[in-house]
Amino acid sequence: MALAPGTLAPDFTLKSATADGLTDLTLSAHRGQSSVVLLFFPLAFTSVCTQELCDTSAGLARYEELGAKVIGISVDSPFAQAAWAKKEGITLPLASDLNKDVTKAYDVLFPGLAGIGDTSARAAFVIDKAGQIVHSEQTPTPKDLPNFDKIVEVLQGL
Repeated sequence: MALAPGTLAPDFTLKSATADGLTDLTLSAHRGQSSVVLLFFPLAFTSVCTQELCDTSAGLARYEELGAKVIGISVDSPFAQAAWAKKEGITLPLASDLNKDVTKAYDVLFPGLAGIGDTSARAAFVIDKAGQIVHSEQTPTPKDLPNFDKIVEVLQGL
């Protein structure tokens, strides 16, 4: 079960691949600066994940207008994430949780996806500027998308 609203969001530093190489992406770097939407997704190069991250990239300006940064997190390597982002035109930062530490910290581990191993479940968290989780949702199955209208509604209320 995903961490509940009212919980202090666990901090993390994960690797993200950019055109300049690997960089560290740290959640607490946003504290006091912006709200953050964390989107956990199972695997790059899969149809539902591609739809979710492409749609989110296309609507990124809306989140920025609401003062929020969006970060995608999966258990893929940063190199696989970068290749996928380039192929699909995904523009939001992607963070690699290869060791599944952050996935476990947010309690969104999906065991044995399609018989290939543990991945992140599909989940969304809205974290306010103070670092508190104000909205969390883990979808019933990896094929279901988060309620993005609810995410926008929560951001509008911050």
